[in-house]
Amino acid sequence: MGYGVIESDGDSRLIDAGVLESPANATMPERLRMLYEQICEQLDRHRPGVLAVEQLFFARNVTTAISVGQARGVVLLAAAQRGLHVQEYSPSEVKHSIVGYGKAEKSQIQEMVRIILDLDAIPASDDAADAIAIAICHAHHTSGYGSYLNTGR
Repeated sequence: MGYGVIESDGDSRLIDAGVLESPANATMPERLRMLYEQICEQLDRHRPGVLAVEQLFFARNVTTAISVGQARGVVLLAAAQRGLHVQEYSPSEVKHSIVGYGKAEKSQIQEMVRIILDLDAIPASDDAADAIAIAICHAHHTSGYGSYLNTGR
């Protein structure tokens, strides 16, 4: 699961981004515990004002959707325990906010993330780039100030 932390006061600046990982051979309860610990660490370190997440989108693979839903539940729990407001955005809302087109390709989104944040290169991880895009989308929707920690898959 990717995460991205930005600060926005009209212009957005990248504070931190990365990927929360767990071993593929661990049991699902153990992987969820690891994810919970990692997301809590990020929330406690960055102390965001809001957590923005992508709305769960069911595609073809039900097993993947269930796993994503479980991981998303862990993130929402960690946010609720800290009293954080959670804002959800659909994939098309994120694409429209970043690129101006709700059916934009992943490469277009990544390039716009690079341009918006004035980065030397696109983020190395697709998951982190997605999370940063959600953060930027939230900043665009609120035109607010503050720090946002966002998760994206």
